[in-house]
Amino acid sequence: MPDLTPISAPAYLAARGYQALSVTELGGGVSNTVLLVETADGRFVLKQSLARLRVAEEWLSDRDRVFRECRVLRELAPQLPPGSVPAILFDDPENFLYAMEAAPSSARPWKDLLLEGVIEPETATAAGRLLAAIIRAGLEQPQWAASFEGDTVFDQLRLDPYYRFTASRHPDLAPHFKRLIEETTSRRVTLVHGDWSPKNLLVDGRKLMAIDFEVIHYGDPAFDVGFLLNHLLLKSFHRRQWSGAYRQAAASFLAELDGLPDWLIPAALRHLGCLLLARMDGKSPAEYIRDDSRKAEIRTFAGALILNPPAGEKELLDRWPS
Repeated sequence: MPDLTPISAPAYLAARGYQALSVTELGGGVSNTVLLVETADGRFVLKQSLARLRVAEEWLSDRDRVFRECRVLRELAPQLPPGSVPAILFDDPENFLYAMEAAPSSARPWKDLLLEGVIEPETATAAGRLLAAIIRAGLEQPQWAASFEGDTVFDQLRLDPYYRFTASRHPDLAPHFKRLIEETTSRRVTLVHGDWSPKNLLVDGRKLMAIDFEVIHYGDPAFDVGFLLNHLLLKSFHRRQWSGAYRQAAASFLAELDGLPDWLIPAALRHLGCLLLARMDGKSPAEYIRDDSRKAEIRTFAGALILNPPAGEKELLDRWPS
């Protein structure tokens, strides 16, 4: 079967006993086709992985990553508060897709709210609390080390396009990227989401649902912490008038990680500069940073973080752009 589209999906669903009233493509991703299906009985989402991602540079990934994502949603859900992740309706391994429950129609991506200036510390707290719950669940489920071993997709979707590709454009910093890759691939202690980004956190009042677990693996949770902080940092450069609120969101997020291993935050902060530079010069540049002078400012700030990473939370917040 070719890749699903809003036009072809109704026939596919009819063969499975679902009568689609409407099918709408959801945006926000480059690695999958994601369709919202409306039926007389409710809404759900179809997700099908792509082999070639929708970016300018060639970026390939194994399509069977969708199987691991489906499996982890089933196994992780009982370990988390109800509604923290979507429930699986069915999977179709032959066509690299699965169906899951949709978030409430009132839910919005945290990314959209952040860019609009709706920067509530309570949402950042919820993001930290949910990530901490996933980290702890992985620490308490040692059998997941075997179930989710292997970081091929993490390498394809994160380390190569973010770190190796960016290092090739900044050869003076390449040793720092190389050392970071070695560090993060050698630390295998718990589940790692791999894309703990505001676009993958859906906000509905005080409730938060995490989606997009396609990069899930058993590895280094410092990457997830650094990844979320990097998004808040990027937005502080983009919307300088709200940088104080983004800084407070970062503090609220980090506060929920208290009680996890002591090395976690320092290790996460070693990722921050490399991630920041990768969103300028990697294969997935931040689409909302367009001004060349702002890009140059971010590159300078990122270089300083790479050469001299903050030792801890306080130093990071002291150096936060104002």
